[in-house]
Amino acid sequence: MTTLWDTSGTEVVKALSAERRAAGAVAFGLALTLVVVTDQRSVDEAETAATTAASAHPCRTLFVVRRHTEAPDPRLDAEVLVGDRLGPGEAVVMRMYGRLALHAESVVLPLLAPDAPVVTWWHDAPPDKIAYDPLGVFADRRITDVMRCSDPLKGLQQRAEDYAPGDTDLAWANITGWRSLIAASYDSMSGTPRSATVTGPAHPSTALMIGWLRSRLNIAVELDQTRDSFMKQVKVVLDDDTLMVTRHDRRSAVLHRSDQGDRVQPLATRDLGDLLAEEVKRLDADGVYAEALEAWTGVKGLAQRSPLRTHIWRDPMQEAAGTDTPASDANPGTSGTAGAQGAAQERPPGAPARRGGRTRTGGASAARGDTKPAAAVSESNGAAASTPADQA
Repeated sequence: MTTLWDTSGTEVVKALSAERRAAGAVAFGLALTLVVVTDQRSVDEAETAATTAASAHPCRTLFVVRRHTEAPDPRLDAEVLVGDRLGPGEAVVMRMYGRLALHAESVVLPLLAPDAPVVTWWHDAPPDKIAYDPLGVFADRRITDVMRCSDPLKGLQQRAEDYAPGDTDLAWANITGWRSLIAASYDSMSGTPRSATVTGPAHPSTALMIGWLRSRLNIAVELDQTRDSFMKQVKVVLDDDTLMVTRHDRRSAVLHRSDQGDRVQPLATRDLGDLLAEEVKRLDADGVYAEALEAWTGVKGLAQRSPLRTHIWRDPMQEAAGTDTPASDANPGTSGTAGAQGAAQERPPGAPARRGGRTRTGGASAARGDTKPAAAVSESNGAAASTPADQA
């Protein structure tokens, strides 16, 4: 492991190359680059989850820890590891201070694995609009966690308003076991579905289950709200049968059908790392998720939106002082689609500019406002249009 204090992007790139040579690793063995955006309070949890995902999918993991954006002097501290505590792959943990935290892409872009897709995961409340964060603009796949929002259901609604193909949320991965069990059982039934009921709390996973049933079965689905912290039961009524899945404990569920005896089926509660590994496994747009999100929120045409976004410059410090208004506030059409729908806002020096479907920025020294050398910024092709997901 190499630790760098008060360093620059150039030195981080050099240290990664040296660590890779020392470990005998090769960059072309990487399947993707996983960019993890977190804060200092949650960095340990994020590292544990990303290590689980990296163990399942060979990747280069880049941790962006934004600290003290109001600090007067920009600074970059980094840890560079290959085959160490963060899994068998390559990992760089970057702690960014001051204005550098607002231009994290200037350090991240040169570190992306060559010719590999990019996945960005926000392990804190995601930005209201992904276009506010360049780390989401250049990503092929974007993973959020609305449970980190102060109001998770409102956060899920915002994810629909801002949706672009390639977006997903960990609340969707959280119900994969439920969806698989219900779909497998329903396939062997011949009746016509009439209604459905989901029993559980007012929770993003419960909301997406309701949306999934509505979109797949085209029936009315009701919520039987409880005070439980997890989804308790899903019941589908057909004209000649009833399908019901009831959670028995944290590892299993009871499957009930009117024409058969009850059966205990595996339905384990998965940890954060397993949920992340599932979403990282998929690199195309998830059409079924888009349909479920659309059915629950009522926001139409999600799957038909452009997968590309244009960065919208947003300075939290200027906004706090009441001196800056994002362009998106004047033109909501930029939410969730390519910037061709909205007027581009003039950017200050060092802010990223759009080119070729990815973000292109100036050097890290320009973004940081200091005289330290920085790595040259690389360009990659934009995300290609994706194919819809198979039905769960």
